[in-house]
Amino acid sequence: MWVLVVALLVVPGGCGAATTDAPDDGKINIVCTVAMIGDVVKEVAGDQAHVVTLLGPGTDPHGYKPTRDDIVAMQNADVIFYAGLHLEGKMTDVLAKLGQQKPVYALAEVIDKTKLLDRDGAHDPHVWMDATLWAQVVREAGRRLSERDPTHAADYTRRADELAVRCEALFVYGQQVMKTIPPQSRLLVTSHDAFNYFGRAYGIDVTGVQGISTESEANIKDINRLVDTLVSRDVKAVFVESSVAPKNVQAIIEGAKSRGHDVNIGGELFSDAMGAGGTYEGTYIGMIDHNITIVVNALGGQAPTQGWQGKLSTKSK
Repeated sequence: MWVLVVALLVVPGGCGAATTDAPDDGKINIVCTVAMIGDVVKEVAGDQAHVVTLLGPGTDPHGYKPTRDDIVAMQNADVIFYAGLHLEGKMTDVLAKLGQQKPVYALAEVIDKTKLLDRDGAHDPHVWMDATLWAQVVREAGRRLSERDPTHAADYTRRADELAVRCEALFVYGQQVMKTIPPQSRLLVTSHDAFNYFGRAYGIDVTGVQGISTESEANIKDINRLVDTLVSRDVKAVFVESSVAPKNVQAIIEGAKSRGHDVNIGGELFSDAMGAGGTYEGTYIGMIDHNITIVVNALGGQAPTQGWQGKLSTKSK
Protein backbone atom coordinates (compact mmCIF):
# COMPACT_ATOMS: atom_id res chain seq x y z
CA MET A 1 0.00 0.00 0.00
CA TRP A 2 2.58 2.57 1.06
CA VAL A 3 4.89 1.62 -1.82
CA LEU A 4 2.03 2.54 -4.12
CA VAL A 5 1.45 5.80 -2.28
CA VAL A 6 5.10 6.83 -2.59
CA ALA A 7 5.17 5.88 -6.27
CA LEU A 8 2.10 7.95 -7.04
CA LEU A 9 3.50 10.95 -5.23
CA VAL A 10 7.01 10.99 -6.66
CA VAL A 11 6.63 9.79 -10.25
CA PRO A 12 5.49 12.66 -12.54
CA GLY A 13 3.04 11.55 -15.17
CA GLY A 14 2.37 8.27 -13.36
CA CYS A 15 -0.93 6.43 -13.49
CA GLY A 16 -2.48 8.87 -10.98
CA ALA A 17 -1.66 11.91 -13.09
CA ALA A 18 -3.02 10.28 -16.28
CA THR A 19 -6.44 9.44 -14.83
CA THR A 20 -8.69 12.04 -13.24
CA ASP A 21 -12.35 12.62 -12.57
CA ALA A 22 -11.73 16.30 -11.84
CA PRO A 23 -13.83 18.49 -14.19
CA ASP A 24 -11.91 20.83 -16.46
CA ASP A 25 -14.32 23.76 -16.56
CA GLY A 26 -12.26 26.53 -14.97
CA LYS A 27 -13.61 26.02 -11.47
CA ILE A 28 -11.34 25.15 -8.54
CA ASN A 29 -11.03 21.39 -7.94
CA ILE A 30 -10.85 20.81 -4.20
CA VAL A 31 -10.33 17.63 -2.20
CA CYS A 32 -11.17 17.52 1.53
CA THR A 33 -10.41 14.72 3.95
CA VAL A 34 -13.17 14.52 6.58
CA ALA A 35 -16.81 15.40 6.07
CA MET A 36 -16.82 18.27 8.57
CA ILE A 37 -14.16 20.07 6.53
CA GLY A 38 -15.84 19.10 3.27
CA ASP A 39 -19.18 20.55 4.35
CA VAL A 40 -17.61 23.87 5.34
CA VAL A 41 -15.64 24.16 2.12
CA LYS A 42 -18.66 23.29 -0.05
CA GLU A 43 -20.80 25.92 1.61
CA VAL A 44 -18.14 28.62 1.49
CA ALA A 45 -17.01 27.81 -2.06
CA GLY A 46 -20.52 27.72 -3.49
CA ASP A 47 -20.66 27.41 -7.27
CA GLN A 48 -17.05 28.49 -7.72
CA ALA A 49 -15.57 25.05 -7.00
CA HIS A 50 -15.95 21.30 -7.27
CA VAL A 51 -15.48 19.73 -3.83
CA VAL A 52 -14.74 16.04 -3.21
CA THR A 53 -14.66 14.59 0.34
CA LEU A 54 -12.67 11.40 0.86
CA LEU A 55 -14.09 10.04 4.13
CA GLY A 56 -17.81 9.31 4.10
CA PRO A 57 -20.41 8.77 6.86
CA GLY A 58 -19.36 6.33 9.57
CA THR A 59 -15.67 6.43 8.60
CA ASP A 60 -13.15 6.82 11.43
CA PRO A 61 -10.36 9.26 10.40
CA HIS A 62 -7.91 8.25 13.14
CA GLY A 63 -6.90 4.99 11.52
CA TYR A 64 -7.91 5.69 7.94
CA LYS A 65 -5.36 4.83 5.25
CA PRO A 66 -5.80 6.59 1.91
CA THR A 67 -6.66 4.32 -1.00
CA ARG A 68 -5.13 4.49 -4.44
CA ASP A 69 -8.18 6.44 -5.65
CA ASP A 70 -7.75 8.90 -2.75
CA ILE A 71 -4.14 9.53 -3.76
CA VAL A 72 -5.14 10.05 -7.39
CA ALA A 73 -7.88 12.49 -6.38
CA MET A 74 -5.51 14.48 -4.18
CA GLN A 75 -2.82 14.55 -6.88
CA ASN A 76 -5.25 16.03 -9.36
CA ALA A 77 -6.79 18.58 -6.99
CA ASP A 78 -5.94 22.26 -7.19
CA VAL A 79 -6.25 22.62 -3.41
CA ILE A 80 -6.49 20.15 -0.50
CA PHE A 81 -8.14 20.99 2.81
CA TYR A 82 -7.89 18.85 5.93
CA ALA A 83 -8.54 19.29 9.65
CA GLY A 84 -5.05 18.78 11.05
CA LEU A 85 -4.11 18.52 14.73
CA HIS A 86 -3.30 14.86 13.92
CA LEU A 87 -6.92 13.94 13.29
CA GLU A 88 -5.99 12.27 10.01
CA GLY A 89 -3.14 10.42 11.69
CA LYS A 90 -2.26 7.88 9.02
CA MET A 91 -2.67 10.38 6.18
CA THR A 92 -0.21 12.89 7.63
CA ASP A 93 2.83 11.81 5.63
CA VAL A 94 0.90 11.78 2.36
CA LEU A 95 -0.54 15.24 3.02
CA ALA A 96 2.92 16.58 3.88
CA LYS A 97 4.36 15.27 0.61
CA LEU A 98 1.49 16.70 -1.39
CA GLY A 99 2.04 20.03 0.37
CA GLN A 100 5.38 20.29 -1.44
CA GLN A 101 3.53 20.24 -4.77
CA LYS A 102 0.36 22.28 -4.23
CA PRO A 103 -1.65 24.24 -1.62
CA VAL A 104 -2.55 21.93 1.27
CA TYR A 105 -4.21 23.58 4.28
CA ALA A 106 -4.89 22.26 7.79
CA LEU A 107 -7.84 24.50 8.61
CA ALA A 108 -8.22 23.66 12.31
CA GLU A 109 -4.63 24.65 13.01
CA VAL A 110 -5.62 28.32 12.68
CA ILE A 111 -7.31 28.08 16.10
CA ASP A 112 -5.52 29.88 18.92
CA LYS A 113 -3.47 27.21 20.70
CA THR A 114 -4.57 28.55 24.08
CA LYS A 115 -8.11 27.45 23.17
CA LEU A 116 -7.07 23.87 22.44
CA LEU A 117 -7.36 21.04 24.94
CA ASP A 118 -4.44 18.72 25.59
CA ARG A 119 -4.92 14.99 25.91
CA ASP A 120 -2.26 12.28 26.04
CA GLY A 121 0.53 14.79 25.35
CA ALA A 122 -1.05 16.20 22.18
CA HIS A 123 -3.75 18.64 21.15
CA ASP A 124 -7.24 17.14 21.11
CA PRO A 125 -8.28 17.38 17.43
CA HIS A 126 -12.07 17.23 17.93
CA VAL A 127 -12.48 21.02 17.80
CA TRP A 128 -15.68 20.94 15.69
CA MET A 129 -17.57 19.93 18.83
CA ASP A 130 -17.34 23.58 19.94
CA ALA A 131 -19.25 25.59 17.35
CA THR A 132 -17.48 28.84 18.25
CA LEU A 133 -14.09 27.26 17.53
CA TRP A 134 -15.46 25.85 14.30
CA ALA A 135 -16.57 29.34 13.28
CA GLN A 136 -12.85 30.21 13.16
CA VAL A 137 -12.28 27.25 10.82
CA VAL A 138 -15.12 28.48 8.61
CA ARG A 139 -13.58 31.94 8.28
CA GLU A 140 -10.17 30.42 7.57
CA ALA A 141 -11.72 28.46 4.70
CA GLY A 142 -13.06 31.72 3.31
CA ARG A 143 -9.66 33.37 3.62
CA ARG A 144 -7.81 30.52 1.89
CA LEU A 145 -10.33 30.34 -0.95
CA SER A 146 -10.07 34.10 -1.39
CA GLU A 147 -6.29 33.78 -1.72
CA ARG A 148 -6.67 31.09 -4.36
CA ASP A 149 -9.41 32.90 -6.30
CA PRO A 150 -9.33 36.67 -5.62
CA THR A 151 -11.97 37.32 -8.28
CA HIS A 152 -14.63 35.74 -6.05
CA ALA A 153 -13.14 36.79 -2.71
CA ALA A 154 -16.18 38.85 -1.72
CA ASP A 155 -18.46 35.84 -2.25
CA TYR A 156 -16.22 33.53 -0.21
CA THR A 157 -16.00 36.03 2.62
CA ARG A 158 -19.75 36.64 2.68
CA ARG A 159 -20.63 32.95 2.74
CA ALA A 160 -18.00 32.22 5.38
CA ASP A 161 -19.33 35.01 7.60
CA GLU A 162 -22.91 33.77 7.21
CA LEU A 163 -21.99 30.21 8.16
CA ALA A 164 -19.80 31.38 11.06
CA VAL A 165 -22.71 33.40 12.46
CA ARG A 166 -24.93 30.30 12.32
CA CYS A 167 -22.25 28.34 14.16
CA GLU A 168 -22.13 30.98 16.89
CA ALA A 169 -25.94 30.98 17.20
CA LEU A 170 -25.92 27.17 17.50
CA PHE A 171 -23.37 27.48 20.31
CA VAL A 172 -25.70 29.80 22.26
CA TYR A 173 -28.65 27.46 21.72
CA GLY A 174 -26.60 24.50 22.93
CA GLN A 175 -25.66 26.25 26.13
CA GLN A 176 -29.27 27.19 26.81
CA VAL A 177 -30.84 23.75 26.38
CA MET A 178 -28.03 21.91 28.16
CA LYS A 179 -28.90 23.87 31.29
CA THR A 180 -32.29 22.14 31.37
CA ILE A 181 -30.62 18.82 32.29
CA PRO A 182 -30.70 18.22 36.07
CA PRO A 183 -27.20 19.15 37.34
CA GLN A 184 -26.43 15.70 38.76
CA SER A 185 -27.24 14.09 35.40
CA ARG A 186 -25.00 16.33 33.29
CA LEU A 187 -22.62 13.53 32.41
CA LEU A 188 -21.93 12.41 28.85
CA VAL A 189 -20.41 8.93 28.55
CA THR A 190 -19.41 7.86 25.03
CA SER A 191 -17.30 5.29 23.21
CA HIS A 192 -14.13 7.38 22.90
CA ASP A 193 -12.82 10.71 24.12
CA ALA A 194 -14.18 12.88 21.28
CA PHE A 195 -16.50 15.16 23.25
CA ASN A 196 -14.25 17.17 25.55
CA TYR A 197 -14.74 20.39 23.56
CA PHE A 198 -18.47 19.65 23.54
CA GLY A 199 -18.46 19.37 27.32
CA ARG A 200 -16.48 22.58 27.81
CA ALA A 201 -18.65 24.50 25.36
CA TYR A 202 -22.06 23.41 26.61
CA GLY A 203 -21.43 22.84 30.29
CA ILE A 204 -21.56 19.08 30.73
CA ASP A 205 -19.09 16.59 32.20
CA VAL A 206 -17.68 14.23 29.58
CA THR A 207 -15.83 10.95 29.71
CA GLY A 208 -15.02 8.35 27.08
CA VAL A 209 -14.30 4.66 27.47
CA GLN A 210 -11.34 4.93 25.08
CA GLY A 211 -8.86 7.74 24.63
CA ILE A 212 -8.83 10.45 21.97
CA SER A 213 -7.90 7.99 19.24
CA THR A 214 -10.23 5.07 18.58
CA GLU A 215 -7.10 2.94 18.28
CA SER A 216 -6.53 3.11 22.03
CA GLU A 217 -7.91 0.29 24.14
CA ALA A 218 -10.23 0.40 27.11
CA ASN A 219 -9.51 -1.88 30.07
CA ILE A 220 -11.60 -3.31 32.86
CA LYS A 221 -10.42 -0.60 35.25
CA ASP A 222 -11.76 2.12 32.91
CA ILE A 223 -15.09 0.37 32.60
CA ASN A 224 -15.46 -0.16 36.35
CA ARG A 225 -14.60 3.48 36.97
CA LEU A 226 -17.35 4.61 34.62
CA VAL A 227 -19.85 2.21 36.15
CA ASP A 228 -19.08 3.64 39.61
CA THR A 229 -19.68 7.17 38.29
CA LEU A 230 -22.97 6.28 36.61
CA VAL A 231 -24.27 4.61 39.75
CA SER A 232 -23.16 7.38 42.13
CA ARG A 233 -24.68 10.12 39.96
CA ASP A 234 -27.76 8.09 39.03
CA VAL A 235 -27.19 8.68 35.32
CA LYS A 236 -29.56 6.64 33.18
CA ALA A 237 -28.10 6.95 29.66
CA VAL A 238 -24.84 6.44 27.79
CA PHE A 239 -24.19 7.02 24.11
CA VAL A 240 -22.76 5.19 21.12
CA GLU A 241 -21.05 6.84 18.15
CA SER A 242 -21.69 6.42 14.45
CA SER A 243 -18.03 5.79 13.63
CA VAL A 244 -17.00 3.65 16.64
CA ALA A 245 -17.93 0.06 17.51
CA PRO A 246 -20.30 -0.01 20.53
CA LYS A 247 -18.78 -2.97 22.40
CA ASN A 248 -17.26 -0.88 25.21
CA VAL A 249 -20.52 0.97 25.82
CA GLN A 250 -22.33 -2.36 26.02
CA ALA A 251 -19.80 -3.47 28.65
CA ILE A 252 -20.67 -0.41 30.75
CA ILE A 253 -24.39 -1.11 30.49
CA GLU A 254 -23.85 -4.71 31.60
CA GLY A 255 -21.56 -3.60 34.43
CA ALA A 256 -24.15 -1.15 35.72
CA LYS A 257 -26.88 -3.77 35.49
CA SER A 258 -24.81 -6.12 37.66
CA ARG A 259 -24.86 -3.34 40.27
CA GLY A 260 -28.65 -3.03 40.07
CA HIS A 261 -28.53 0.21 38.06
CA ASP A 262 -30.35 0.31 34.73
CA VAL A 263 -28.59 2.31 32.01
CA ASN A 264 -29.88 2.64 28.46
CA ILE A 265 -28.32 3.75 25.22
CA GLY A 266 -29.47 7.35 24.92
CA GLY A 267 -28.84 7.47 21.19
CA GLU A 268 -26.17 7.46 18.53
CA LEU A 269 -23.97 10.56 18.34
CA PHE A 270 -21.84 11.85 15.50
CA SER A 271 -18.24 12.17 16.62
CA ASP A 272 -15.59 11.81 13.89
CA ALA A 273 -18.05 11.60 11.00
CA MET A 274 -21.34 13.26 10.05
CA GLY A 275 -24.65 11.79 8.96
CA ALA A 276 -25.61 10.53 5.52
CA GLY A 277 -25.12 12.84 2.56
CA GLY A 278 -28.21 14.77 1.55
CA THR A 279 -29.61 14.86 5.10
CA TYR A 280 -29.60 17.69 7.63
CA GLU A 281 -27.44 15.50 9.88
CA GLY A 282 -25.03 15.25 6.96
CA THR A 283 -24.13 18.91 7.43
CA TYR A 284 -21.94 20.37 10.15
CA ILE A 285 -24.79 22.38 11.68
CA GLY A 286 -27.11 19.36 11.57
CA MET A 287 -24.49 17.09 13.10
CA ILE A 288 -24.01 19.29 16.16
CA ASP A 289 -27.74 20.06 16.44
CA HIS A 290 -28.40 16.30 16.47
CA ASN A 291 -25.81 15.69 19.18
CA ILE A 292 -27.10 18.49 21.41
CA THR A 293 -30.74 17.38 21.00
CA ILE A 294 -30.07 13.69 21.67
CA VAL A 295 -27.91 14.35 24.74
CA VAL A 296 -30.26 16.88 26.33
CA ASN A 297 -33.40 14.80 25.98
CA ALA A 298 -31.77 11.47 26.92
CA LEU A 299 -30.35 12.93 30.15
CA GLY A 300 -33.63 14.43 31.32
CA GLY A 301 -33.47 17.92 29.82
CA GLN A 302 -35.76 19.63 27.36
CA ALA A 303 -34.88 20.36 23.74
CA PRO A 304 -37.17 20.51 20.69
CA THR A 305 -37.56 16.93 19.47
CA GLN A 306 -36.58 17.90 15.94
CA GLY A 307 -33.75 20.15 16.99
CA TRP A 308 -32.75 23.78 16.89
CA GLN A 309 -34.06 24.40 13.38
CA GLY A 310 -36.79 21.73 13.34
CA LYS A 311 -34.91 19.82 10.65
CA LEU A 312 -33.73 16.62 12.35
CA SER A 313 -34.85 13.63 10.32
CA THR A 314 -35.38 11.48 13.43
CA LYS A 315 -37.11 12.89 16.47
CA SER A 316 -35.26 12.49 19.76
CA LYS A 317 -37.08 10.88 22.63
